[in-house]
Amino acid sequence: MRIDAHQHYWKIKRGDYGWITPDITKLYRDFLPNDLVSHLHKHQIDQTILVQAAPTIEETLFLLELSNQTESIAGVVGWLDLEAANLKNQFEKLRSHPKLVGIRLMIQDLEDAGTVLQSNYIDALKYFALEDVPIDLLVVHHQLPILNQLLEKVPGLRGVIDHIAKPSISSHEMEPWKTEMSHIAKHDHIYCKLSGMVTEADHSAWEQKDFDPYVHHILNEFGTDRVMFGSDWPVCLLAASYDEVVNVLENALPDTLMIDEKEKIFGSNARRFYKLGDGEL
Repeated sequence: MRIDAHQHYWKIKRGDYGWITPDITKLYRDFLPNDLVSHLHKHQIDQTILVQAAPTIEETLFLLELSNQTESIAGVVGWLDLEAANLKNQFEKLRSHPKLVGIRLMIQDLEDAGTVLQSNYIDALKYFALEDVPIDLLVVHHQLPILNQLLEKVPGLRGVIDHIAKPSISSHEMEPWKTEMSHIAKHDHIYCKLSGMVTEADHSAWEQKDFDPYVHHILNEFGTDRVMFGSDWPVCLLAASYDEVVNVLENALPDTLMIDEKEKIFGSNARRFYKLGDGEL
């Protein structure tokens, strides 16, 4: 089974997508399952992981309702306020839905990334670690030292780094991202999504060679058992089509990879990480 481990749907009129403004013309419209289905069929993608795009429980509920109607949605990664006093009660309500497969922590959007090292965040993540709940970690490359400290405090966290931690691909910078990701990879329960790369490159002038060293480093450090393909559609449309995103990763993979290793990257790793088909969280 081939899985796109990171994509989004949204309805603009819902009103909680503050980052999608009218001046972002490529994204300022509704994107729903019918818009993606032809791309999935073309690339033999059987199912997707639908990831939240707004920091509200209401949007998570909207995505879960979409998943009720859409067979291709294997699971939903939702949002919770980790500082909320009733966090556990809110989570228990969400986890009753069979397609909730995880929660996303949006460190990227915090004014001070160090906030995640406060006791309320640590306690919440220790709870999720104890419950073995998959956590998507949205970070920018300069926040990786904070993330590494967080993982030291919550060593059992089942986490996946979104978008290879958004390195500065447009300026071809490898360090300190390269060293920091090597540190992160030492945590056995942490995976990495080979996603969101085209939007970190020059949107109008990227080349295949821009991505290769980043993909190779992730594979070298995480291995083929802890990485997964994600399109980041429709955000990727700012820089590339769905076809181009798939091609970028396929062309960046080393020729030495075996068929079963590619199958892991394009499906089975996501299935294992998100415990698809294994019952409730």
